Amino acid sequence: MKHWRDLLQPAPDAETNAWRIFSGEGFRWGGIWVDHFDGRWLVQTTKDKFPEAFREAVPDPAGSLYWKRREKTVKGAPQWIAGDLLAEPFEVSENGVRYRIDFGSGYSQGLFLDQRENRRRILDRVQPGERVLNCFAYTCAFSVVAAKAGAITTSLDLSGPYLDWGKENLRANGIDPEGQFFCKGDAFEWLETFHRQERRFNGVVIDPPTFSRNQKGKVFRAEKDYAELVALACGVLEEEGWILCTGNTHHQAVKDFEAAVRDGVRRGRRILSQLETFPMPPEYRREDYLKTVWVRVV
Repeated sequence: MKHWRDLLQPAPDAETNAWRIFSGEGFRWGGIWVDHFDGRWLVQTTKDKFPEAFREAVPDPAGSLYWKRREKTVKGAPQWIAGDLLAEPFEVSENGVRYRIDFGSGYSQGLFLDQRENRRRILDRVQPGERVLNCFAYTCAFSVVAAKAGAITTSLDLSGPYLDWGKENLRANGIDPEGQFFCKGDAFEWLETFHRQERRFNGVVIDPPTFSRNQKGKVFRAEKDYAELVALACGVLEEEGWILCTGNTHHQAVKDFEAAVRDGVRRGRRILSQLETFPMPPEYRREDYLKTVWVRVV
């Protein structure tokens, strides 16, 4: 039987030091995942106890070992297990781009590692001078790569502190946040406002939570409401534009997610000129919860 160390995944490339280093899915380590953040390990489990076999990871190869339980009702910050105590935020590199990570910020640490290849696509495909709208921006990681590619970005999020975090991410990459735009509030409302104002974008990134409730009590469920979101995005696109559609939908098949995107384009009264689907990064073995569809419309 394989030892868990036999399943460790190498760094994706020389410019990346933050990635999922271990996934136990399909092996006797099912329900255990480990994310590597430049020498700090974050172990996630579905069980309510830390898997003691992983304690031997400190001090080699991990300088710090933290643990959090992956459960809908438990949303606390990771617990320190061994190694160095991380009292301050630190930076990691992904595709040569710097991001600020904070293990003390709460349940999420500032960067969703499963979106690495989608951020690379933005970095590779966005053209200088394009206007890119990042909905549900969180800490603005998609905005950072778009700005690195030369775009003028607008980041939308309900949280002012997360948008401030996004500004720090921009500064970490030598980008002045004053040259970008930030809008606090509900993405649906902002999309409607931009449509009325005839404010247009060359591209839109849609990366919503699976479930959310805005300050007015309106509920969003990704599997039910995604088409509406795509339709609103179509309403703020230039005559020829693109949308990066992603969804953390465990119980939805790729074909059903794609159908929702197609339905949204139709509702938005646009014509689909290109559609691509993409898998998750290779280290997410036997996992397919993150759906990605890139569309171009006219």
